Amino acid sequence: MYKRLPVLILIFFALLTGLQAQDSTAVKPLVFLMKLDADIDPRTNRYTELALDKAVEQQADYVIIEMDTYGGALNDADDIRTRVLEFEKPIYVYINKDAASAGALISIACDSIYMAKGASIGAATVVTQDGAAAPDKYQSYMRSIMRSTAEANGRDPKIAEAMVDQDVEVDSISTEGKVITFSTSEAIKHGFCEAQVNSVEEIMSRSGVVDYDVFEYELTASEKIISIFINPYVSGILILIIMGGIYFELQTPGVGFPILASLIALILYFTPYYLNGLAENWEIIMFFIGVVLLFLEIFVIPGFGLAGIAGIMLMVTSLTLVMLNNDWFDFSFVPSGHLTTAVLVTFLGLIGSFIVMFIGGVRLTESGMFKRIALETTMDKASGYTSNFKKGSFIGKTGVAYTILRPSGKIEIDHEIYDAYTRGNYIEQGTPIEVIGEEGTSLKVKALV
Repeated sequence: MYKRLPVLILIFFALLTGLQAQDSTAVKPLVFLMKLDADIDPRTNRYTELALDKAVEQQADYVIIEMDTYGGALNDADDIRTRVLEFEKPIYVYINKDAASAGALISIACDSIYMAKGASIGAATVVTQDGAAAPDKYQSYMRSIMRSTAEANGRDPKIAEAMVDQDVEVDSISTEGKVITFSTSEAIKHGFCEAQVNSVEEIMSRSGVVDYDVFEYELTASEKIISIFINPYVSGILILIIMGGIYFELQTPGVGFPILASLIALILYFTPYYLNGLAENWEIIMFFIGVVLLFLEIFVIPGFGLAGIAGIMLMVTSLTLVMLNNDWFDFSFVPSGHLTTAVLVTFLGLIGSFIVMFIGGVRLTESGMFKRIALETTMDKASGYTSNFKKGSFIGKTGVAYTILRPSGKIEIDHEIYDAYTRGNYIEQGTPIEVIGEEGTSLKVKALV
């Protein structure tokens, strides 16, 4: 037995060393940090979706939303709220300044709420673009989801409802005529904040997590490029290229470059807005219906009338609506500044395209590229060129109408076929004719009675 003792001691130390090594290589908890510091709209909605998908991919143990927003669109806030409630790992919100309106709804959906000194939460009344209270059906829906969200996370549903409706009174907290907005200390007192903190590190320390890694989420390069194309200035330039390209292609059909530039600009215009939830299918379809009407007016229907005007109006309307988060022409919750910007950008783009059409078009025809694809040589009479291939005069010669002349057609003289036209008279096929004039390759004729 004593001979086996050194062997047992060695095994014990080996096991102890292995456990220490395993403990030293243990995976640290991952804290996923994302920021909501802008208006709640389709862009922040998409940002939140991408961020939480990334958190799942990274196998994050905790998600912290650093928030500073005055609110935004109710439908987008509801999407984010639902996404937060259904997320499997704990989500904490750190309100470092404001969580008003839609921001309050999203905050209440989180598992824990932490606030910085001087922060606030509440004032969730739904308002229209001019700042007035929205109709009661919207207020009722907001009260309902605020109440149910608070209940889901063990918070007082009546207080949450009173953040929306000024007519809801909560004893010793709110009075009739005023919605609830809590400061940090008030939110802690009434169960809408776990603690006042100064940093993410303090939040994790209070949660009992000390040794951890932090992953701060940022948009990918492709998403940043998409956000660039949503910029109103870029949108205006793209509208200019779209309309200008269509115009130049109609002026010089078959060249290909203008319509190609227009198609590329169209893709760069619609795609970012579509991915961010702004461009609806019906708005994009509206644009292409407008293009079809415009082409029909130019190539099928004579003149420039109802179809052409309707086509242009549909195209302009589509380009404007794509930039706005409207619901079938309902602009109740579209901020007035957004509506003004969209209309202004569209019409500035159109004005720019007209300038390019009437001024840039002249320079285009004088460019080296255009000269390589266009025939500019003039074959005039002084250089020996002529369109008259006839060897002698045909005036006075007779023949018959080879086809009906109404007033132009073909005639037969001495078993040869020639182009001909009348003075406006109608001549039946087979009628005897006489040549009374010549112009280029055509002969002017009259009927012989």
